This record gives sequence, C-alpha cells and structure tokens, in this order.
Amino acid sequence: MAKRSAPEVNAGSMADIAFLLLIFFLVTTTIETDSGLNRKLPPIDDTEQEDVIIKEKNIFQLNVNRNNDLFLKTGGEEKVIQIKDLRNAAVTFLDNGGGTGPDACKRCQGKKNPRSSDNFDKAIISLQNDRATKYETYIAVQNEIIAAYNELRNREFQKSFPNLELNFVEAEKRYSDPRTPSAEKAKLKDKLEEIKILIPQKFSEAEPKKSN
Repeated sequence: MAKRSAPEVNAGSMADIAFLLLIFFLVTTTIETDSGLNRKLPPIDDTEQEDVIIKEKNIFQLNVNRNNDLFLKTGGEEKVIQIKDLRNAAVTFLDNGGGTGPDACKRCQGKKNPRSSDNFDKAIISLQNDRATKYETYIAVQNEIIAAYNELRNREFQKSFPNLELNFVEAEKRYSDPRTPSAEKAKLKDKLEEIKILIPQKFSEAEPKKSN
C-alpha cells in the first residue's frame, strides 16, 4: 500500500503575511516621548548687565519644605497655602494691577491692591523647593502656576481675537499641530506672541535647599 505524504505548508505565503503585518505595525504604532517641563531659557548675553531693582510686592514667593508644606510670601506676609488654592492665589497676584502712572495696567482686572503686583510685566513668581520635596508635590505646584498663566492668557486671547473662537491654549495646540496649514500657523504665531508679550511667563526657580 502506497504511503501518503503529509500535506505541505506554503512557507512563502506565511512569510508574506508576516512581512505585511510587520509593515502595518511599523506604520501605525506611535511612540510617546516624555518632553519634560517646557521652559524657555534666556539667550546667552556676554554684555554687562545692570542690576535690576525688583519691588518686594512684585514677587510671589513660594517655598516647599521637606514635609511638602507650601509657603507663600507676598505683600510682606507669609502663610501656608494648599496646592488646591495656589492657582487662584497666583491669578489674583498676576492680575492685581496695582501700578500707577507708567506702571498702570489697563487690562488687569484685579483689586488694584497697592501692596501687590503692579502689572503683568512686573509680576514675578518665584519657587524654591527642598531637596527632600516629593516629586509629585513639585510637579503639582508647577502645574498650578502654569495653569494660572494660561487662565489669564486664555482670557486676553479671546478678548483680543474673538472671531477665532479659540482660547490661548487651544491656539497653541493648533499651531503645534503638523496638520495645520502654514498660512494659518503664520497668523496664529503673531497672535500667540502678542499675548505672550502682554502676559510674560516670569517664573523663576531657585536652587533647591538642603535638608537639615
């Protein structure tokens, strides 16, 4: 009796299928990258700089200790503040508009407290952490400060360009989107820069303190 041979598998077809699957996954897979905290460093300037005198009332000074307690010093007073209250406190400080004469702020909507910041340009937020501060606390504080700037920039962007029906954050996302046409990007860039100049993000970080 003749012996039946086992059916053969077409290895060539299997290889083709595997190759097509490989191409599919290479094309469709996206790799997320950690861009870190967005900070714009000042340009290198070798020229001699004059000392700039900053009034204490124009500084919103934050300190985070080793126990992750957040301290706020502004207007000559220091107090403990909760992270959930930080954004509103920062907006109140930045939007105060306490300046007069050349320092007056036409677009500020704050209480115009003479013991708080003069205008958007003069207001500075300063942060110092302890080396033992938890990373989660550090990031949470950063997020609330950036959110405070964005809240005011959103307001002023919509006030300046109501026909766009976008706020500042949405316009930035659209500008960064590679699918946005070049002509639209050029228009958005000018508008975004205008708001950044109006409300500059003057946020400084001091070197972390050593724990005792």
